[in-house]
Amino acid sequence: MIDLGLVIARLLHYAAVTTLAGVSFFPLYAYAVAEPIVLLRWREGVLLVGAISALLSGLLWFVFSVANMSGTLAGVADREVLWMVLNEMSFGRVWTARLVLSIIMVGLFWNCVVSKFGSRRDLITPVLAAVLLISLAGVGHSQIEEGVEGVIHVVSDAAHLLAAGAWLGGLVPLGYVLLLHRRERGRAAQRSDLNEILQRFSGMGYVAVATLIGSGLLNGWFLIGNVSGLFATPYGQLLILKLVLFAGMLALAVSNRFWIVPSLTKARTDDPNGSTAWTARLRSHVLGEQFLGLTVLLVVSILGTMRPAIGQ
Repeated sequence: MIDLGLVIARLLHYAAVTTLAGVSFFPLYAYAVAEPIVLLRWREGVLLVGAISALLSGLLWFVFSVANMSGTLAGVADREVLWMVLNEMSFGRVWTARLVLSIIMVGLFWNCVVSKFGSRRDLITPVLAAVLLISLAGVGHSQIEEGVEGVIHVVSDAAHLLAAGAWLGGLVPLGYVLLLHRRERGRAAQRSDLNEILQRFSGMGYVAVATLIGSGLLNGWFLIGNVSGLFATPYGQLLILKLVLFAGMLALAVSNRFWIVPSLTKARTDDPNGSTAWTARLRSHVLGEQFLGLTVLLVVSILGTMRPAIGQ
């Protein structure tokens, strides 16, 4: 019960913070000028929902983590147990800071939704979202090592988290842009050229994938140790499943970049009304990437509750 609750809480929190990061990063690279107001309003609503979800799932994660440490859900109500976790463990201190940051973000995004400011460049939101995301490196398996190795592992884990947030979270606004393009039959594209957005997203994707591969190899060296540990331990076998899912996401992304997007661009140039089929195909691929990415987050949520292969 406790283990299942912990996995679900981790999954919900990972989904919330990666969405926050990807949605907040999106306008920084997707638009040469200010984004269209309709997309800004949509993003503000998504960011508010994401911040609330991050706060609630973070509280749920903390509750089940304390229960897991004490061995019972009743331990959450034990003052001595709570005091020990919050004041004597790095997990409690980091989590307290993360919860405070989540509350600040909820207040900030609520103010943005209510005040309805015009389109503008916003650097505060992506910075806060990035901090909330990379702070997860302070409560995971990267805390196993000490000294220089510990610092390297934390930095590598933080880079891995940022890249995952940019790519997986960025698929959410990209999917909405494609949906607008279909519903409004090009009106959104007139305000923010769809071809340019797709090209810019692909450029971000190159950086994100390279970072994920590099940091993933480094993290694997810390947590697996050798090839035998990858195949001979439950942790390693589950990590293989994660790699297979990642390969599926990468295959869809490559297909988008070198087949669908060029075909869509050509179709829109030859006949603006003839690009509907290619846009629908691209939306399907984006949904496929989102589904595989969510499954990756589920696997990561389970891995976080397991003992790394290096210690088995």
